[in-house]
Amino acid sequence: MDAAFTDEQEAIRRTLRALLATHCGPDEVKAAARTPQGYDEELWRRLARQLGLPGLALPAAYGGADCGPTELALACEETGRALLPSPLVATAVLAAPLILALGDERQRAALLPQLATGELTGTLAVPGGRLATALALTGPNDGGWAGGGRAGGIQARLRDGQWVLYGEAGQVLDGHTAGVLLVAAHTGGFARSRTRLFLVRGDAAGLSRTRQTVLDETRPQARIELREVQGELLGGEAEGGGAPEGGLAAVGRVAAAALAAEAVGAADAALTRTLAYVQGREQFGRPIGAFQAVQHRLADLYVAVQAARSAAYYAAWAAGTGPAGAVEPGAGALALAQALEALRAVAADAVQLHGGIGFTWEHEAHLYFKRAACDELLLGPGHRLRARAAEEAGLFVTGAGDGTPGVCGGAGARAAAGA
Repeated sequence: MDAAFTDEQEAIRRTLRALLATHCGPDEVKAAARTPQGYDEELWRRLARQLGLPGLALPAAYGGADCGPTELALACEETGRALLPSPLVATAVLAAPLILALGDERQRAALLPQLATGELTGTLAVPGGRLATALALTGPNDGGWAGGGRAGGIQARLRDGQWVLYGEAGQVLDGHTAGVLLVAAHTGGFARSRTRLFLVRGDAAGLSRTRQTVLDETRPQARIELREVQGELLGGEAEGGGAPEGGLAAVGRVAAAALAAEAVGAADAALTRTLAYVQGREQFGRPIGAFQAVQHRLADLYVAVQAARSAAYYAAWAAGTGPAGAVEPGAGALALAQALEALRAVAADAVQLHGGIGFTWEHEAHLYFKRAACDELLLGPGHRLRARAAEEAGLFVTGAGDGTPGVCGGAGARAAAGA
């Protein structure tokens, strides 16, 4: 097996890194995140038109670059390195793949070319802040993951042949600017409740969107409120709207790899900045990086980042291999858990190793600290990602008829059965 990247993949990494190094420094990141849109629109257009970033993993038939999860993960690693505020994750990692997987041909032809060129942005709105569960990363998405029953989440009902949505959802990535929203809503009333996905235009009547105040400004989120908003069933009535759980889980595997790579990029950048600081900051007549205790901490962080990078690359390869897109069950969730934990460790030590200046809220080290804290809340936590991966891999089975969990049906299961 050749694990080396192709020339085209290396070109994606190299070109994107050079462009972001020029136009996306810490000051530019802060300025872009504090605009009403939450990102630099001109830079986004440049990334879309020159590099085709939003359509990187879309088929050429819909205006995409016809690449796969590995190329998308490499791009996300570079955007994570720069902490780029952009609708890339919401559009290219969540919305576009779902439309490709679950939409009918008319919906694909109408939306995907615009998403591929960056003219249109999209996002996925899941009530209750349960994005990770909807993507089957922290638990099975075959239950009430999109809110609760009759009085919770978002409800959809048919009125004169038109679907009408009512409810609200918070923590929607780039929900305040997205041109099209994929909204998870309950249908069928309380007795026959099921969750389906609907397309809602950003300018639809009755739709209210408010940008939320979040710790990590580089990852803008919004609360959306729907009051009798007309929506279109993703997949169309002729297709039965399809059960979205399978498509969401498949997209979740790719999303986990991309988000893991993004976290690895951020961790690597934070570690590089910290290493440069400790090599230049002197204490007691020599750089603080010369002290053994500091070297040990940096070595541990380096190992953690490299291990997370390997896991993210493997998850991206696994997500793009085979008809089911999963060579190893749970690879994406495990990679994401490892990457989030590596980013949290690097960001925390970066603040400490920068000393007194690192504890000032305005210092750039806090950009990485905020990203680590918010991503773990939005996509994790790590122990739930690992538990879900263990379930998918079949590590935990049921004991001898008593419903007691065992381990691999071996000693753990026998001990549980005899307890």
